[in-house]
This record gives sequence, structure tokens and C-alpha cells, in this order.
Amino acid sequence: MRGQPVSQPQFLTALNPEARIPATHPLRAIKKFCDEALKRLSPLFEELYADGGRASIPPEQLLKARVLMALYSVRSERRFCDQLQWNILWMWFLDREVEEGSWNHSVFAKNSERVLSREVAVLFFRAVYDQSREAGWASDDHFSADGTLIEAWASMKSFVRKDGADAAKVDKGKDDDPGNPTISFKGETRRNDTHQSTSDPDSVLYRKGPGKEARLAYGFHALMENRNGLLAEFDVHNPIEVSEPAMALRQLQARAEDCGHTPRTAAADKGYHTKAFVKQCRDMGVRPHVAQIEKRRVKGLDGRTTRSPGYKTSQRIRKQIEERFGWMKVVGGLRRTMHRGSDKVAAWGSFIASACNLVLMSRLALAPPSSG
Repeated sequence: MRGQPVSQPQFLTALNPEARIPATHPLRAIKKFCDEALKRLSPLFEELYADGGRASIPPEQLLKARVLMALYSVRSERRFCDQLQWNILWMWFLDREVEEGSWNHSVFAKNSERVLSREVAVLFFRAVYDQSREAGWASDDHFSADGTLIEAWASMKSFVRKDGADAAKVDKGKDDDPGNPTISFKGETRRNDTHQSTSDPDSVLYRKGPGKEARLAYGFHALMENRNGLLAEFDVHNPIEVSEPAMALRQLQARAEDCGHTPRTAAADKGYHTKAFVKQCRDMGVRPHVAQIEKRRVKGLDGRTTRSPGYKTSQRIRKQIEERFGWMKVVGGLRRTMHRGSDKVAAWGSFIASACNLVLMSRLALAPPSSG
């Protein structure tokens, strides 16, 4: 018999979100890891807030809200607060009572400025990754390095001369919007040493490779451990001042200081097949498992390295870092940043990298135990 819908009158009911969330829901494991990471950051939160005054939004809820925004591809505080009004799953994740409802988006954005800093974001990223090491999911010996670009929140029209000479090129003959005039850059070479973006001065005009278009962007570099593909290091940098091989060496050194011993191998693509990178890896005691450019000979990377089984394994696993970049850009929304300034871009990038690790860790936590 066909069932008939019954309109719901207004009534009061008792709802227990804890009982509604399935035991195998991925957010349960992610919430557990987030709560442990935020517990380790509690002393820092005590320093950021005054002892007296009106209570603000708890910093734990602000940071976990950022994780939700990355996991569910929410692009703005206003949209997040709108969805939080009816999303019981998010309220449960934030440890927020259903009766409390959502926040005002302006209050939420204003309170987030206190904790949305580069320092807090990096500490949160490290607290999450440290839990993967404690669980035995991360390797301290084998890593892969790669970099990509994050498009800045600025248009090419904002990239003008530093001396203001572009103001004379405004085409006043056209009936355009006075606030967004037409400017002709035809025949002019725009360079970072003479030009700068007025919208985001920290961004630079850069192209990823030959034949690629130049964009206002930030450099994004990550170091991935090879056991389960977790991101071990992350940084936003100026790709002109610091090259990707140089960033990889910095991150390998940071891993050596954190682990207490030097990593054994470092895999990378052909962009790292340079004499300087291979030599400095050898000087550090790291075996460079770098993809070779045909007919280029580099001392320290020959058949004794490339014929080993470990080299072939590193070349196969290193491609997973591209999958991490793809997740952060498509799902996390990092293809084009919605913040301006290197510090804010790095802070938001660290939260998205943390969310990427949390997704992988939740899968590892819910996976059946291996027979080995």
C-alpha cells in the first residue's frame, strides 16, 4: 500500500545527536583527533585570551569550524553560519547545543581573527601529525617532496608599476566604470621588480613552467611521508626568492630535528634533478630518489641509486603527493585562496593540510586490523 506523507505540526522533542551519529561515521574519528590536538594547544589559548570580560566563542569551536569548512568545501563564514543553523551533525562536531543555534557571521569572522594566525595554524597542523606518528602511521625515514601554486585573490589588473606610471594609461575615451577603468598593458613587460599587486602585495607574478601562463600566486610546498601518504611539512613561500628544491631541503632538515635522526630517502620529480639539490641531500645523509632528466648527468645520482628497489618504490609512491594537492585545491578550496597576505594564506593552507591529514587518519582508524 502506498504510504502517505504526514505534515509535521510544531512540537517539542528530545534529540540526542550522539545517538544519531553512526559509530562508523568518519567525523567521529576526525573529531577525536581534533579534540586531542586542541587539548595540546590549550595553554596557548590561555595566553591569547584575557582573564576577565565577556566570554567569546571558544577557540576550540572556531578551529574545528575551520576544519569543517575545509572538509565540506564551504567558502565563506556567512555560508558556514547559515548551514550551521540546521546541520545537527556539525553542531555535534563542534560540541554545541542544538538550542544555541548558529553564530552571527560577523561575530564568527571577528572572533576567528584571534586564532586564525600562522602560528596557531602551524601548531595545530603539527599536533595532528604528531598523533599519526604516535599511532605508527607515519614514517620518519622515507619522504616525498613537491610544490605547486596557489592563485592569489587578486586580478592581473591590480599588478601595476610601483612608481604609479600606469595611471597615465587609463583609457578615458571609453565609458567604463570609474572604479574599474580600462587599462592597456599592450607592449609592456611586467616584472616583479618593477610591478606589484595593489590588492595583495605579497603575491608574485609567476609561471609554473615553460608554456604556462603567468599568474599572481603563492608557492605551496609540502613534504609527504611515504608510509601512508600523510603530509609531514607544509609551507607557503615566495617561489621566486626560494625555489622548490631549497624548500625541500629546509623541510627535510626540519624533519631531522623533529625526529632526532636524518631521513633516509627523499623522492621528487624531475624539477629537483639538479646538482645543488642532490649534493646537499648527500651531505645531509639523505639518499635522493629523484626522477632523472634524460641525458643529464648529476654526480651522486647514478645507476647505483636508480637500480635499487627502494628507488622504484619511491618513484611510485611520490605521485601520491599530487593527489593530496588535488584534494586540497578541489575539496579544500585552495586552488585560489580567499585570503590576502602571506600569513593569512599560510594559516588557511595549514588548516586545509590538517584536514587532508585528518581524512586519511580517519580511514586508517576505521580500517580493519592487518593480519601482519
